Amino acid sequence: MDAPPTAVTVSRTLAQRLSATPRGARLARHLAVAQLHAWGGVFAAPDVIDKVSVIVAELAANAVTHGRVPGRDFELRVSVVTGSVRVEVTDTRAERRPPAPGVVAPRGVLDDGGRGLVLVDALADRWEVVERDCGGAPGKTVRAEVDLPLRRRP
Repeated sequence: MDAPPTAVTVSRTLAQRLSATPRGARLARHLAVAQLHAWGGVFAAPDVIDKVSVIVAELAANAVTHGRVPGRDFELRVSVVTGSVRVEVTDTRAERRPPAPGVVAPRGVLDDGGRGLVLVDALADRWEVVERDCGGAPGKTVRAEVDLPLRRRP
């Protein structure tokens, strides 16, 4: 008797540790965009790539600037969850937490910085800050999701 067919699940996840430097932040954005192109289809839609690119750039820059602990890396994770692309950036600094979604205040025109989370808040369909999930190690994860466009059937 033949064995029953086995369901095949394709995992769409990129996980990479990167140095907590400006170069590591740039590389995070390039890796995320390259992965979306490699997945193709709705993942490579220009709107999705543009949003994910900016979100990764801002979250990685924040991890390098505000979440950096000397000698520790940050982690980028880009994955597909039902109907959206999820971006997670984890750093090792637990005591410096960004404001919650909806509480991010826009910066003044002449301010030098502080616009990263304003962009994330505007571009992500959902985002949150959660404790780092790594066996009790200190840190935090900023998680943002970009909804995928609906596919229309011909």
